[in-house]
Amino acid sequence: MDHPYYMRRALDLARRGEGYTSPNPMVGAVVVKDGRIVGEGYHQAAGLPHAEVNALDDAGDKARGAILYVTLEPCNHTGRTPPCTEKIIRSGIDTVVAAMDDPNPLVAGGGHAVLEAQGIQVHRGVYAAEARRLNEAFVKYISTGRPFVTLKCAATLDGRIATRTGDARWVTGPASRLQVHRLRHAVDGIMVGINTVRADDPSLTTRLPADVQPTPRDPVRIILDSRLSISENAGILRLDSEAVTLIICADSVPADARDRIERPGVEVVAVPTGSDGRIDLAALMKYLGDRNITSLLIEGGSQVIAAAFTAGIVDKALFFYAPKILGGDDGVPICAGPSRDSMADSIRLTDVRTQRFEDDLLVEGYVQYPD
Repeated sequence: MDHPYYMRRALDLARRGEGYTSPNPMVGAVVVKDGRIVGEGYHQAAGLPHAEVNALDDAGDKARGAILYVTLEPCNHTGRTPPCTEKIIRSGIDTVVAAMDDPNPLVAGGGHAVLEAQGIQVHRGVYAAEARRLNEAFVKYISTGRPFVTLKCAATLDGRIATRTGDARWVTGPASRLQVHRLRHAVDGIMVGINTVRADDPSLTTRLPADVQPTPRDPVRIILDSRLSISENAGILRLDSEAVTLIICADSVPADARDRIERPGVEVVAVPTGSDGRIDLAALMKYLGDRNITSLLIEGGSQVIAAAFTAGIVDKALFFYAPKILGGDDGVPICAGPSRDSMADSIRLTDVRTQRFEDDLLVEGYVQYPD
């Protein structure tokens, strides 16, 4: 039996749920009998049936004696839907091939154990690395209670995200910007600082053409504004979106000042600050995790990017480089503030990948902080 072939198909199905399943993982499933696919399914959205249920319903009676390929260990607990293991056992499935165990330390292996106790063969680890990468946000969130943080920036080849006048429209080209909107659709939250709001008056919504994503989803918008200095006329406070806007201020800001900003769709959240008066990003990550925000995209500006790296909250970095050179040292740098003393102390990227978007180059990797 060609386990990798069918698991690749299951992974492709799982990706169809991107942007809709949080706080659940993306999962795909394929039912194979006599070397032929007889059922397929994926988890379409949180609260809807899981991938295994959809695939088994698609297969019907053909599931008896078949093999079920699934990208994540079938659940054995009741949430908003019944345990998938019960459906698998009733269907007459003979063998389950799973890419990875459930990363939840409280339930890992439990689903497989139930299936094996009923005489169903279980094989683990087919395309495990790919499955973990697909659900890297869920893996971190379910094991730590914190969101998986991706930091994105667009820069010139000489490391500037805006000119000395603050002009940043546009650093990169249309293909790169389209990719960023795909990222926005995929994540639960997007975060910028108040200086970006003042300079660009951004909407931070997902704007994708219908042929790319017919029903794009807006992330929760998170604005770092420790002094709560945002203008009551800021465009981001007037957005018509199902996703809320969170204005994050210092817990020392008076309640009446917060009340002036709050309105339908806009919440002011007070969190602790550090000795420098800036928002405690570690405390904010805990708060966001408690709100079931499993993934966060940081888009800047330079002070926020530097603060995020300094706080050690970034898991993955995406640097879009445009083939442009400003040719001076007075533009806005990627990171603002003091840098590290030696190259040995620098933050490194691992598992680095590169990708072209027309003439722009994306450098992507996982963040490794120095010891």
